[in-house]
Amino acid sequence: MFHRILNFFTSLRLTVACLVLALLLVFIGTLAQVKLGLYTAQSEFFRSVFVYWQPEGSHLRIPVFPGGWLLGGTLLLNLLAAHAKRFELSRKKTGLFMIHGGLILLLLGQFFTEVFQEESAMRLEPNQTKNYSEDFRKSELVVIDTSDSNSDKVVSVPDSILARQKQVQPPALPFTLEVKNYWANTDLTRERTPGSVPSGATEGLGLSLFVVPHPEATGMDERNLPSAVVSVTSPKGAVGAWLVSTLTGTKQTFSYAGKTYEIAMRFLRHYQPFYITLLKFQHDIYRGTDIPKNFSSRIRLHNPGTGDDREVLIYMNNPLRYDGRTFFQAGFDEKNPGVTILQVVQNPAGATPYVACTLMGGGLLTHFCMSLFSFFKRRRIQPKSPEVRPKKSKPGEKGAEPALAGAGDPGKMRIS
Repeated sequence: MFHRILNFFTSLRLTVACLVLALLLVFIGTLAQVKLGLYTAQSEFFRSVFVYWQPEGSHLRIPVFPGGWLLGGTLLLNLLAAHAKRFELSRKKTGLFMIHGGLILLLLGQFFTEVFQEESAMRLEPNQTKNYSEDFRKSELVVIDTSDSNSDKVVSVPDSILARQKQVQPPALPFTLEVKNYWANTDLTRERTPGSVPSGATEGLGLSLFVVPHPEATGMDERNLPSAVVSVTSPKGAVGAWLVSTLTGTKQTFSYAGKTYEIAMRFLRHYQPFYITLLKFQHDIYRGTDIPKNFSSRIRLHNPGTGDDREVLIYMNNPLRYDGRTFFQAGFDEKNPGVTILQVVQNPAGATPYVACTLMGGGLLTHFCMSLFSFFKRRRIQPKSPEVRPKKSKPGEKGAEPALAGAGDPGKMRIS
């Protein structure tokens, strides 16, 4: 039984099958981008174990095709098992070891990138200082204990939990959060409009607002704006229900057990141990046109922990790399031309593609050179075959060709 399993995972047929399925997955996923959008298609087809089919009007999800993670993991297991079974330490196979090692590193690096990479954005107004960036595709419900004058205690609940759970009991809070309603993408209005619904809030700004639900955004240049009605419930009863939304930055305040709390929904924040201040944002265009020529942000970087305090110019194709993060010049706020938007990427496995490609390229070159030297070596030591020439026979000897009459004397040639 063990040998059958080993032969299955080390077979070339499994490799070919995975490659064919990967080609089909890329083809199907590319077509699905038209309906689902690029971001959703990547999540459902390439960043998943299975591709699921959900019947209309049902919550049942049926796996119908292997996803990108399953195919990539199977290929990696196939490669490792084949090397373990056929491993033979030899100097002649150095190039092959390097090639396959680079391929393994490339697959692992891509997996770690998908799992651990964080992409966010930092929106800065002139002279504004921040030590965090925001993920515009994920949001969080925050309850902030502001009773201590020296520091605030923040409790965060991701929106993914709000979407599937009706009750949340964070250990750091003395009360329960009950989700009355949750909308993945919304708009807020003060007047009753077609498609709008009452918020259902009993406290705060939700008393005068209506919620307009929208379909979930799927495009790469789109984002969802979730809203929820959250009730704070204590053992003695309900404290109140508040409408929280990423559309408003207003923090709503309430009191419980002698402490003051603030409740709000905001985009998920990624904090960093240093501060960035926008000194000046410049948007250059070609003279006489509206075509962008250059975007640049002059910022001040201040790290209290290391003592770094310097100015940096960030512009297109010239990002700032600091403390494992990369800051790109992504754009600006069209309504406020002086406001810059920096894209922040933190990828612990960012160097693996370069190392893997270098290793694979070195392996190909090593294997080619060793094969070429081996060919020249065999050609040099191969013995030469002796040259065989036909023996000339004299006239009259046995085996000699008969001489023509008058041969060699054209004047005595006879024709009979």
